[in-house]
Amino acid sequence: MTSMLLPDLMRNAAQRTPQALALIDGAQEITYAELWQQTEQCARALAALGLMPGERVAVYLEKRLETVLACFGTAHAGGLFVPINPILRAEQVGHILQDCNVAILVTSAARLASLEPLLPHCAALRQIVVVDNEGITHTNLCQHWSALLKDASLPLSAVLPEPTFQVMPKGTDSPSQTSADKNAVAIFYTSGSTGKPKGVVISHRNFVIGAQSVAHYLDNRPNDRLLAALPLSFDAGFSQLTTAFHVGACVVLHNYVLPRDLLRALIEERITGLTAVPPLYIQLARCDWPAGCAEALRYFATTGGRMPGDTLGRLREKASHAKPFLMYGLTEAFRSTYLPPEEVDRRPDSIGRAIPHAEVLVLRADGTVCDDNEPGELVHRGPLVTLGYWNNPEATAERFKPLPAHIDPTATERAVYSGDTVRRDAEGFLYFVGRRDDMIKTSGYRVSPTEIEEVLYAFELVAECAAFGIPHNTLGEAIHVVVALTADANNETASETAPATLLAECRHRLPSYMVPAMITIYPGPLPRNANGKIDRRTLAATLAAIAGKTATHQKS
Repeated sequence: MTSMLLPDLMRNAAQRTPQALALIDGAQEITYAELWQQTEQCARALAALGLMPGERVAVYLEKRLETVLACFGTAHAGGLFVPINPILRAEQVGHILQDCNVAILVTSAARLASLEPLLPHCAALRQIVVVDNEGITHTNLCQHWSALLKDASLPLSAVLPEPTFQVMPKGTDSPSQTSADKNAVAIFYTSGSTGKPKGVVISHRNFVIGAQSVAHYLDNRPNDRLLAALPLSFDAGFSQLTTAFHVGACVVLHNYVLPRDLLRALIEERITGLTAVPPLYIQLARCDWPAGCAEALRYFATTGGRMPGDTLGRLREKASHAKPFLMYGLTEAFRSTYLPPEEVDRRPDSIGRAIPHAEVLVLRADGTVCDDNEPGELVHRGPLVTLGYWNNPEATAERFKPLPAHIDPTATERAVYSGDTVRRDAEGFLYFVGRRDDMIKTSGYRVSPTEIEEVLYAFELVAECAAFGIPHNTLGEAIHVVVALTADANNETASETAPATLLAECRHRLPSYMVPAMITIYPGPLPRNANGKIDRRTLAATLAAIAGKTATHQKS
């Protein structure tokens, strides 16, 4: 069975193994047959609400069954689903609802209450579906999820989108750029570290080919049980669903509060695959793992940033039978590279090579290909490149560009220019150098903040850290590091002595131009953006406020 549209991943699994478990949501266990039947019902219900092809349905919920049904039901009905990170504040959510003219909002009663002042500004919003409070009487726009599904009576044939692209010939290894229609099915909003969040428009083909690619290199199987720890509004989080459905595996939806909650889930749910971002792995690596915690774990994968070497080492000790997959990706191109587990010992700092169905180039500013080990911009081409930014042609033109003619004179598609600086070694393996906008220019040198952070993460007392540049009259930029201490070290004495200790180690392990000019102890967890990454820009903006309240040490 060949998947052409996103819902086909679920439908095909339901036809192959209808009684296999597809989802676990708390005490609920849902088979593929049940999941597909409820998805069809949701599609009919949305059509009964008047959802037209291409209209947007926003899903502002935690990870739960209704989140999955609303997303796949919208796709099945021909609409575009917009998953919204449940940790976003009302103002951020309001921006998304207005930016893409959401017609239908699926949410909870508590979240709806927080949005109430903003709803009058959402002119396109005509229906709100609440999943957890049957007695809600917010406005005449509202109805409850159960009532919505009961009213689903439109014939299924009337809501199915017409598949307009061709199935790839059997045995084809890599889909060509023109083999599939670029029908949009979702909008994923980026974290918006610079300005307002931007909506990345994703096609059916992006999801389907992405699921095939990831399932291939992770060797996913029908008996896998994947823990959905990341937000489903994050491309790597939603990928847990698509990858599992592609092979007929089971996804465990989990809304953890503390890292140790995830460790319990590994045991109780017999998890075989875990994907998370480095900040979460840093926390997990410092926890005491109960006996049998990693007994079923077959692999753990990281995305969204560089995994500190010390953290990777701890995880490999705690989960010695699990294969580590170091991955790199960006929402605009789903995922770009991965490092095979057998290469981790040889090149632990590498982000690997291109994933199946993708080509990754390292280019200079003039568009020519970089030499081996020469830093340049990572450029991704192939069927995983998304359709651009919603209603933002200027930003789309800046990030999504044709390849230079000297690279491929026959190319007609756009590639995505990541803005990330990498280098490629003689064997073709890539190494992340830094985010172009995060690179620190000091004393005439360009410094990657991750190189400084790597040194500090080796210390037991460092829970989290972030390096960035602040303006300096002589140096151009001075390097500043903000550190959050571990719970054991977070006391007044440690806060006073830790900066000097860490700075001395930096002097010992780093060249002089990379030694921080200042180390500040931050009172509590470092701020994160919506995708769970440490937010350097927020730290830089609040530096003045915290400098007078926390222990600070400057190098002499």
